[in-house]
Amino acid sequence: MRLPERRRGPRRSRRPLHAALTLLLLLACAAGCGYGSRAPGAAAAPAVGTGPPLSAESVSVGYFANVTHATPLAAVQQGFFTRELGGTRLRTQVFHGGPSALEALNAGAVDIAWMGPSPAINGFLRSGGRGLRIVSGAASGGVALVVDADAAVRGSDVRGLRIATPEAGNTQDVALLHWIREQGWEVDPRTGRGDVTVVRQSVKEIPTSFRRGAIDGAWVPEPVAAQLVAHGGRVLVDEADLWDGGTFVTALVVVNPSFLKDHPDVVEAVLRGAVRTNAWLRGRPVEGRAAVNRAIESLTGRPLPERVLDAAWRHVRLTDDPLAATLAEEAERAARLGLLGGSRTALDGIFDLRPLNRVLARRGEAAVDDAGLGVVAAPAP
Repeated sequence: MRLPERRRGPRRSRRPLHAALTLLLLLACAAGCGYGSRAPGAAAAPAVGTGPPLSAESVSVGYFANVTHATPLAAVQQGFFTRELGGTRLRTQVFHGGPSALEALNAGAVDIAWMGPSPAINGFLRSGGRGLRIVSGAASGGVALVVDADAAVRGSDVRGLRIATPEAGNTQDVALLHWIREQGWEVDPRTGRGDVTVVRQSVKEIPTSFRRGAIDGAWVPEPVAAQLVAHGGRVLVDEADLWDGGTFVTALVVVNPSFLKDHPDVVEAVLRGAVRTNAWLRGRPVEGRAAVNRAIESLTGRPLPERVLDAAWRHVRLTDDPLAATLAEEAERAARLGLLGGSRTALDGIFDLRPLNRVLARRGEAAVDDAGLGVVAAPAP
C-alpha cells in the first residue's frame, strides 16, 4: 500500500554526513543499541561482597546500558549491591530491550530485571499473572514526539506524516495512538494506517530512517529523541506535559515470583542497594553521572559525551516509586485501543511492594502505593 505523501516545507541544509554519522554512533551507545566489549545478554563475571551469603548463593540482575537504568549501572559500578548482598554472589546481564530481558526472566536466566512498563504488563498478562511481580519503580519521564523541523506541521497537526514508534503495542506506541485519538484523528492501531501513518521500527532503525527521510518523526524515549533533534528534528510534544504533575512510569524493577517467594531477603537486599543508590545519585549528581558514564563505557566501549549525558539526565527522573496509577492508566489506554486483552482487574497482583516499603520504612521514608493492584497477603494462621 502506498504511503501518504510527506508534507514538507523548504529544505534547509543538513550537517555534513561525517558529522552526522559520528553523532549517530555516539548516541547509539546511549540508546543501548550496540555494545563494544560485551554483547547484549552476556553475563559479567560474578561479584561478591564480604560476610556470609543470604538465602541464595547468587542472584542474577538484568538491565540496559542507558540512562533510564542509571540505578543498576551506578549500583554495580559503586558496589552498592554487593555491600547489601554480603556473601551472595551478584551476577549481571545487559540487554538490548524489554523483550529479551523478559525472555531471560521467564527462563530463569535472570532473577531481577529493570524494564519498561509495556513488557512488564505483557509478561504478567501472558503468563496469567505467574511470570513476574513489579517490586519497585526505576524511572519517570524522558519521552517525546520529535518531528523533522522541515516538515509542514501546523501547530501540532501531524496528519499526513509518517511517525515511528519502537514496536507495535509498546509503551511509546500506545502513548502516540492515545494522543492521536485525543486529537480526534483516526488510525488503525494494528496496521498503523489512517490520518497519521504509524511506522513500527526498532530504536536502532529509527535514527537512520529519520536521517534518510523515510519517516517524518517519532515518539521515542531519551536519548533517541535527542538524537533526532541533532539530525534536524524538533520536539513537538514532551509526554511529561500530558500527565498530571509531569510524572509517568518509564522503567520498573521486576522479579521472578518463584525467586521472590524463595529468597525474599535477597530481593530486599537488591532493593536496599537500589534505594541507597538513588539517594546517592540525587545527593551527589556530578559524581553519580560520572559513575554512570564509566559503567556505560565499560559496557559499550565508549563513554557518552558530557553534553549528551547532561541532556538525558535532565529529562529522566530516577524514582523508587513505581507510579502505579500511571501504569494502570497506560494499560487501560492499550485496552481501549484494542492492543491489550483483559481489563484492569487482569492486573490484580502485578505489584508486590512489601519488600520495598520495608526498606523505605527503615529509612524513615513514606511507603509507595500500588494503586490497588498489589498482591493480597495471605491471612494470618
